[in-house]
Amino acid sequence: MPHALHRATLALHTPLGTPLAGDTLFGQLCWALREAAGETELCRRLEGYTQGSPWLVASDGFPAGYLPKPTLPQHFAAPTDDPRQRKAAKKQRWIPAQHTGSTLGALLASAVDDATAYGHAPRQTVQTHNTLDRLTGSTGEGIFAPYSVAQTFHAAGQRIDVYLVLDSERVSAAETAQLLAALGSAGFGRDAGVGLGKFTLVSFEVAAFAVPAGASAWWTLAPCAPQGLGFAGPKSYWRVLTRFGRHGNALALAGKPFKTPVLLAAAGAVLTPSDAFTVRPFVGQGLGGSGRLSRAEAATVQQGYAPVASIALETAP
Repeated sequence: MPHALHRATLALHTPLGTPLAGDTLFGQLCWALREAAGETELCRRLEGYTQGSPWLVASDGFPAGYLPKPTLPQHFAAPTDDPRQRKAAKKQRWIPAQHTGSTLGALLASAVDDATAYGHAPRQTVQTHNTLDRLTGSTGEGIFAPYSVAQTFHAAGQRIDVYLVLDSERVSAAETAQLLAALGSAGFGRDAGVGLGKFTLVSFEVAAFAVPAGASAWWTLAPCAPQGLGFAGPKSYWRVLTRFGRHGNALALAGKPFKTPVLLAAAGAVLTPSDAFTVRPFVGQGLGGSGRLSRAEAATVQQGYAPVASIALETAP
């Protein structure tokens, strides 16, 4: 089926209680579709999802104009004996999107830090919450003990890019834009009901990444599940991410809101095929279904796909 890459640019208006991760965003877009068109329509869109045919694949949210730095061993970068330079290089975790067609050396040399990519680096804070015992009118112990939760503050109106791969036979760009706008109005992630995760959709357009000469691997833009897909292990690099999933919407209030934990490769993974490389919009697989992820809803699936750009590993020093 035809899959096309699009870029949505969001403007953040409130702090985030949950990071803008691609698999989480996909789950909330599924709930948004269910609210707008009904459960039957959502089930229709999810047909074939665990058989390599996703209706939509969402990336993480990145500072506008940037992509996550590829996860590669240090020897791929220009060598340096200065510990201060190595420490600074670890903070340079964003690559300008216009450099995707560059050689690997030039690509890694273009990396910038949070302050450059965002304009103002995001600020992590902790907010204390209280739960009152209605019998005593105060906090206490156990479920009534005060607790703290993390929040991420961005500059007002911070622009964030999200890349989405759409199956044009099952979802249009216009409908996806409407779902994103609805999600931004309701709020993304944890504590949306008390004002977190609000954003507006600034633009939604077709996108494409330049392909470097000699491209040989895929560079992922969201957590994905590469297990058993035939990637060349010695030539692939990733950071392991354990996702302890939790249901949203009505199922968040169910007796069993937690999903089965899954192992993923974090965004920025570099995956090399065992056979010939071809340019493609996404890699990975759909997870779940048939009760494998959830006891509360047997049909639950999780995004194990990721939009990708191309990278040429053979140009590394």
